[in-house]
Amino acid sequence: MTTTLIDGIGLLYTGDPEREEIRDAAVVVEDGLIAWTGPAGEAPDADERVDVAGRCVIPGFVDSHAHLVFAGDRTAEFQARMSGEPYTGGGIRTTVAATRQASDAALATRALGLVNEMLAQGTTTVEIKSGYGLSVEDERRTLEIATGLTDETTFLGAHVVPADMDADSYVRLVAGEMLDACAPYAKWVDVFCERGAFDGDQTREILSAGLKAGLGARVHANQLGAGPGVRIACELGAASADHCTHLTAADVDALAGSDTVATLLPGAEFSTRSPYPDARRLIDAGATVALATDCNPGSSFTSSMAFCVALAVREMRMTPLEAIRAATYGGARALRRTDVGWVRRGARADLVVLAAPSYVHLAYRPGVPLVHQVFREGLLL
Repeated sequence: MTTTLIDGIGLLYTGDPEREEIRDAAVVVEDGLIAWTGPAGEAPDADERVDVAGRCVIPGFVDSHAHLVFAGDRTAEFQARMSGEPYTGGGIRTTVAATRQASDAALATRALGLVNEMLAQGTTTVEIKSGYGLSVEDERRTLEIATGLTDETTFLGAHVVPADMDADSYVRLVAGEMLDACAPYAKWVDVFCERGAFDGDQTREILSAGLKAGLGARVHANQLGAGPGVRIACELGAASADHCTHLTAADVDALAGSDTVATLLPGAEFSTRSPYPDARRLIDAGATVALATDCNPGSSFTSSMAFCVALAVREMRMTPLEAIRAATYGGARALRRTDVGWVRRGARADLVVLAAPSYVHLAYRPGVPLVHQVFREGLLL
């Protein structure tokens, strides 16, 4: 096996709670995994050497919430919001219509383009949801496409109720025939628990069916207003409650007292002109927080985790350290992964070399392309 020494690291952010930062650091990679980390002066010999010339190195971003398999365009909806119209989630059906009409090849090509766009910006792990098919066959085929792009796939048949069905009939379909067709292609089940989408009882029914089928649970929770989503996520042991924009004290306590991660999606608030989640309140209460892009064509059409880090620092009162932690280690926790999101022995060698001396520059220099190099499983891309 060939070993590679990456040295000349001015600052290594490891994501490892035991030792989050190492200055004048080095990393040894072997067979796609991290074999050693520590001060450069103590580094073991290796077959090859890469000198990053004083730059900062961080783990690859872990984007734990994205909707990448879709067709169509919702520019007009965005323009309307920027002119004052509120976001209601109703535009999802516009994307559903376009996605149903698109070929598998067209959907796969667009989704692959977005995955590669993310990778170039330092995202080495991404979760991909269905939810723009809303029929048995269209949900199944979008998930099958997603399995070719990531091993983190989520069945979101319960995104909204399609226009041609009533809610009760659709819930039965999602929890029954649709779940049966989609489960072989999914790792997770998700529900948009929100007014205008699915209520608490419907959410429990669908998530419980998914859990029984062997899938893990995730929940779109408390985005547009207060509701039962966060507490249901915690009650059912969901890996993540996503959005968490409108929280009661009981919601915060539930998250702080559980293993459910609060995944915050500031790109959605930026794109919809909605209030940002109170990350400070969650962190101070002891909840685990993740950041993700929510990349989708309607409410957050960004693939940039760096942009979300900058928003989290500026708008959600997170420190740069808390934000980078949430975008790496926190995202891994939201996917219940221990092989990504940090730089420690045995983890996958997913590394991002920044064109900057510190990760603080991701917020300090927003909008600037600061990703210098990306290693995925030890290979320089």
